[in-house]
Amino acid sequence: MTLSDLSIRRPVFAWMIMAALIIFGGIAFSRMGVSQLPDVDYPVISISLRLTGAAPEIMETDVVDVIEGSMMTIQGVRSISSSSRNGSAGVTVEFELDRNIDLAQQDVEAKIQSILRNLPKDLDPVEVRKTNPEDNPIIMLAVESESLPRPKLMAYVRDVLISKFSTVEGVGDVQQMGYIDPNLRIWVSDRALNKSMLTVNDVVNTVGREHSELPAGFVNSGKKELNVRLLGEAASVQEFENLIINSRGGQPNYVSMRLGQVAKVEEGLADIRRIGRGMGRPAVGMGIIKQRGSNEVKVARAVKQRMQEVEKILPPGVRLAVNVDNTQFTERAVGDMNFTLILSAILTALVCWLFLGSWSSTVNVLLAIPTSVVGTFLVLYFAGFTLNTFTLMALSLVIGIVVDDAIMMLENIMRHREM
Repeated sequence: MTLSDLSIRRPVFAWMIMAALIIFGGIAFSRMGVSQLPDVDYPVISISLRLTGAAPEIMETDVVDVIEGSMMTIQGVRSISSSSRNGSAGVTVEFELDRNIDLAQQDVEAKIQSILRNLPKDLDPVEVRKTNPEDNPIIMLAVESESLPRPKLMAYVRDVLISKFSTVEGVGDVQQMGYIDPNLRIWVSDRALNKSMLTVNDVVNTVGREHSELPAGFVNSGKKELNVRLLGEAASVQEFENLIINSRGGQPNYVSMRLGQVAKVEEGLADIRRIGRGMGRPAVGMGIIKQRGSNEVKVARAVKQRMQEVEKILPPGVRLAVNVDNTQFTERAVGDMNFTLILSAILTALVCWLFLGSWSSTVNVLLAIPTSVVGTFLVLYFAGFTLNTFTLMALSLVIGIVVDDAIMMLENIMRHREM
């Protein structure tokens, strides 16, 4: 017995199947993740390398060539490309499509660990990550202030605002853009050094030796064991200036001299090599990255709602605004698809009513379209797919064909009646 025969003999059963497909398909549609691109893992591994102050030629010969030579021995490598810049380099390893990207990443990390002895000692820890468009920020926020100094603004974003937005449902990570680490700058006076017969190395050695907190062990007192802590790190600029220079040229310095007598210490930022701008002013940016498989439109709306809550507690003079919103295109695509789906069902039902002249047949056709289309979302949901631009384009194409056919049938009917 075919499905059509069963539906004719048992119409109530057919109606229940149609209702179930529409209802559960609608539930699946509301729970499916919405994103601009499909949620897939591309077979590409990116390796980031940093060696401060190294020329591009040094990065190429001492770092990139060693990395590329080791990557060629990994199974499934399709191609390797690299780029070298001043102080940094990047190596991109592309694998075959059938290669498991998680296992490939483990092989790359293991290979890098085995060649660390052949790389420069001052090389920063190597970063290995999978390349996936889903890891790009979906919305970027800008924070600027006319009242707070730049270091305090960056500290406020790092300590307060990042935690506010990282707890939003669906947010996987929050990137800091235009952020520069705070540090202390020591401006050494050559005249004071010559007067005291000291060198810059003496100042550097003093900072490395005196500005440190070493483990001091324990003290046993009967049945008690107490932890001993040596407070060796300077907690403020004034304490830093009071560090004693107790060596001169590697020999003990018997003249009591403090760091503030030969240098000026001030709070500042690390070397500025990148800046962020928002609302026409220097600003600190926050890039919101959604969790894998979540609805990016829903996440963006939740972030904007959290913005309204955060704006009430911002310090005077601090402004928070949306700098880039990449979810607008996806939201419009979903809205157009919903409109096309409803329009196709109405036009098709209208054509069937004009052609057949039967309300029961029209209702059956009117329910057949959402049953087939909405029921598809149920299969997509359990298959782990997301609603992305490619899926929406395919559905819109199918629905558009239905609409075109309905319009052509309506035109033919009108022409036939005029004749």
